[in-house]
Amino acid sequence: MVRGYRDRADDSLLTLLGDLPELVTKLVKAEVDAAKAWISRTAKDAGIGSVWFVIALFFLFWLVPMILVFAVAGLSSWWPVWLSALAVIGLLLLCVIVCVLFGLLKFRKVLRRENPGQAVATDIRLVKDAGDDKL
Repeated sequence: MVRGYRDRADDSLLTLLGDLPELVTKLVKAEVDAAKAWISRTAKDAGIGSVWFVIALFFLFWLVPMILVFAVAGLSSWWPVWLSALAVIGLLLLCVIVCVLFGLLKFRKVLRRENPGQAVATDIRLVKDAGDDKL
């Protein structure tokens, strides 16, 4: 016996049919557990990705007044004020870009996962394909 599996090649048809309800029950329980785990991971990653977008929006919110300060300082031709406003705008833009990239990475991770519906469809397709084999 390897990892809890046994060779069923010599089992009779009635033995195999008798084991079928137990196997189906185990499969359904495994699929439900997989669905719970998928929902848990997906909710966590989506939440973290949302937090990164909120942080990016926070920096973007403060970017608007900085653009106005930059425009006023630039028009008044005070070079040190203009240069400092430009530096702050560049720093805020950099923070926004980094936070958006972190958020996108988390949401891409969510989208790459196979959801339980796809796993069930794959199982059904495998069972149908196995039933179509000719002896």
